[in-house]
Amino acid sequence: MSHSVLFQPFALHDLTLPNRIVLAPMTRSRAGVERLPNQLMAEYYAQRSAAGLLITEATTISEEANGWNESPGIYTDAMTEGWKYTTDAVHEKGAVIFLQLWHLGRSSHSSFHNGKPAVAPSAIKINEPYIHTPTGKQPYEVPRALETDEIPRVVNDYRQAAERAKAAGFDGVEIHSANGYLIDTFLQSKTNHRTDQYGGSVENRYRFLKEVVEAVTSVWPANRVGVRLSPNGVFNDMGSPDFREQFTFVASQLDHFGLSYLHVMDGLAFGFHELGEQMTLAEFRNIFHGPLIGNCGYTQEMAEKAVAEGHADLIAFGRPFISNPDLVARFQNDWPLAETAEMSDWYSPNGAKGYTDFPAYSY
Repeated sequence: MSHSVLFQPFALHDLTLPNRIVLAPMTRSRAGVERLPNQLMAEYYAQRSAAGLLITEATTISEEANGWNESPGIYTDAMTEGWKYTTDAVHEKGAVIFLQLWHLGRSSHSSFHNGKPAVAPSAIKINEPYIHTPTGKQPYEVPRALETDEIPRVVNDYRQAAERAKAAGFDGVEIHSANGYLIDTFLQSKTNHRTDQYGGSVENRYRFLKEVVEAVTSVWPANRVGVRLSPNGVFNDMGSPDFREQFTFVASQLDHFGLSYLHVMDGLAFGFHELGEQMTLAEFRNIFHGPLIGNCGYTQEMAEKAVAEGHADLIAFGRPFISNPDLVARFQNDWPLAETAEMSDWYSPNGAKGYTDFPAYSY
């Protein structure tokens, strides 16, 4: 039996988490073409509810925000009702669950939007071969740059999604500002070539995220709102030469809000842009004084070390949780982990297969 720091409770402001292990947000594409959260999804989250904190898969805030096949939304009454299956199932197990708010920005495609182009801070296309769309693989397209006077509308979509998350029974929300999706592309000089007040300086590039945080914290207390960043990542063709300056500034500004946590994808499992030295949790610890979550490629040993050394309070696990619904018990009892699921099942619309059909460890 392990007596590791990972199994110590943690006070996430007014929430008491039973351990330091977080279910990372992972897109699993089980919401069907209507994007309706359903009972199968509720079963999936309930199976993993021994985690100290559960963060849902990325969930779109509007029709315009879509860009991933069969991922769930939170912008209609039916979607809000559908998420109650999950919040009820998880709360029955005594667990805490946050909804991750998502706008895909330029990593979408016109076929998700009745032929209209995806939106972004600037008209810069993803330099990668293809995207999976409702009509199969398609080449990436040049997005449409949002007009300055449209930005308040997008910010308001985040606010309305936060209100729906509250109505659906979530304990909080996480603003997805990572991985080359809309907010991240505003933050980074590689993808933000704007000349208005949302572009140019590090301060201006942060403005959109700041306005989203202000909108969401007008609905939720700040200590129930997290933000996710990916300073080291290349996913969706990201990585900017001034990344350290930008993300240091962003973290220092977010520190003023009293947020629930900052969720940093510090690990390199999604690739590293190699535009400077990797940004570490220790670096973020110096500038952000609230709870810190590390993520991306952690093993149990790496997680224990990060928490024991004080660099993080919580560590999020993604892939190991796919095929190990009882990951917490396996860590705690030194039981072996199941083989990672086939990648072809991760995002497949195959219902339970590769989703809720992984058994708990039998001994």
